[in-house]
Amino acid sequence: MESVCLSLLLLALRVVFAQLEDVIIDRYSIPTHCSREVRAGDYVRYHYNGTFIDGRKFDSSLDKGYPIVAQVGVDSKVIPGLDKGVEGMCVNERRKITVPSHLAYGVLGAGALIPPDSTLVFDVHLLDLWNKADTVEIRVLHRPQKCKRAVTDSDFVRYHYNGSLLVGTVFGSSHDLNSTYDTYVGQGSLIRGVEQGILGMCVGERRSIIIPPFLAYDKNGYGTKIPPYATVMFDVLLVDVFNVKDDVMIEVEEIPRPCRRRAALGDFIRYHYNGSFQDGTLFDSSYSRNSTFDTFVGVGRVIAGMDKALLGVCVGERRRATVPPHVGYGENGSGELIPGSAVLIFDLHIIDIHNPEDGVDVKVTYKPSDCNLTSDVNDVIMYRYNCSLLDGTRLYTSDDYPEAPGVTLGQGKLISGLDEGLRGMCVSEKREITVPPHLAHGSAGASGVPGSAVLLFELELVDVQKGVPEGFLFIWLQDSPDPLFLAMDMNHDQQVSLEEFVVFIERQVAEGRGRIRPGTDREVVIKEMFKNQDRNTDGRITEDELNVTESKHDEL
Repeated sequence: MESVCLSLLLLALRVVFAQLEDVIIDRYSIPTHCSREVRAGDYVRYHYNGTFIDGRKFDSSLDKGYPIVAQVGVDSKVIPGLDKGVEGMCVNERRKITVPSHLAYGVLGAGALIPPDSTLVFDVHLLDLWNKADTVEIRVLHRPQKCKRAVTDSDFVRYHYNGSLLVGTVFGSSHDLNSTYDTYVGQGSLIRGVEQGILGMCVGERRSIIIPPFLAYDKNGYGTKIPPYATVMFDVLLVDVFNVKDDVMIEVEEIPRPCRRRAALGDFIRYHYNGSFQDGTLFDSSYSRNSTFDTFVGVGRVIAGMDKALLGVCVGERRRATVPPHVGYGENGSGELIPGSAVLIFDLHIIDIHNPEDGVDVKVTYKPSDCNLTSDVNDVIMYRYNCSLLDGTRLYTSDDYPEAPGVTLGQGKLISGLDEGLRGMCVSEKREITVPPHLAHGSAGASGVPGSAVLLFELELVDVQKGVPEGFLFIWLQDSPDPLFLAMDMNHDQQVSLEEFVVFIERQVAEGRGRIRPGTDREVVIKEMFKNQDRNTDGRITEDELNVTESKHDEL
């Protein structure tokens, strides 16, 4: 009898001591960073292998192909010891949890699979952790110092992303596709967590957005890479943002004073530009080609946004134009250079402006009070000049020559605009003339002169010699002597020698009765005149030869 009582007592003590046993935890792999630990009431997703003390396996989520999802301390399908064993775990932690039988299946076991009073060992890998009270967690990794605009509902955004699970498994990346993800915000095309996470972002900002399953793909997951009930993490770089209601935005950075002319519809304009995206990436530059971009304004030769940005510019002005895609290259972009739905930023420098209807613009900067003699067609003039582009770039100057150049006006020796601008000037008069390209070097330009360039000349008239009509060597300014031959035949021998002819012509010029062609040696001109009258080339001019008028050289 005593032996029976002793046996019962020992059994009771064994039961009591067994119930005092707790879960044994071996944290054999702990991640370096642990921002959150499992608490009662949290939801967890983990893989496990279940074995007996001797190592025999009785269950495995890995063999089943899917992890267990449960709410810690609430879900009845999880034995208490395992529930207790995962508390305090970090995502990506691995633990060996030894569960005594009274915290497992106890004296009853679990059918044929788990014998009564079995101590169980679970090798657990925590994959995910969240709580119903969780919200989207936003970590700002980089934010530009200047943020001109932040994402709001109804905006269209373009962004790069890396998408991963909490354990670090990458499930998608726009960088691998070499293309941004483009979409509207607040219209249901994104999971709720991403929409919340990108609100308020600036172009160039980087964020890490951690989204609990119920704000992500929830119980359905997504494809084969995002399992059900997965917390997802997106590292996002905002590349672009605009709204369909946006218009071209102009920022004037520098404007000359005074602004003598503003570009209007139909004007032709030459400008330099740098074209970039909102993140600062340069996609094109006229400077790299060392050539301006030349176009008409407002006639559809360029994208609509650029047409609008060029209206009202001044020569020398610098402005920045932000062009939304609906007035840029649209959702299709332009080749490989400009992606679809891209906002474009153009930094513009206006070089010159003209209109095909423009004439020569003359501005007199100095005029002497005594101005009785003015330049005109066929006159020989001497003048000084500086020639430059409208942006001030010097092209050429008369200072490069030892003396002021001379030219006969109206003879096609100068560009037509300069020839016109030099007419009507007094000696010592100074002018600034603006010559449009169709009166200068045209669209082809010239050596050192760009095509379609407007030219600015600073002029000073140094000397003017009144001229004679083209093709003439001499003209009468008063009535000629009558009879002419007797006036020329000074020795009355019925013929005029070269010497007599020279004296006669010199006298007419000296007395102001006639004018000889300027710009060439006077002696040469007079000899040419004599030759034209000496029809038979005998060195003498007779009265009959003087009266013949069939020749085009009939100045006398």
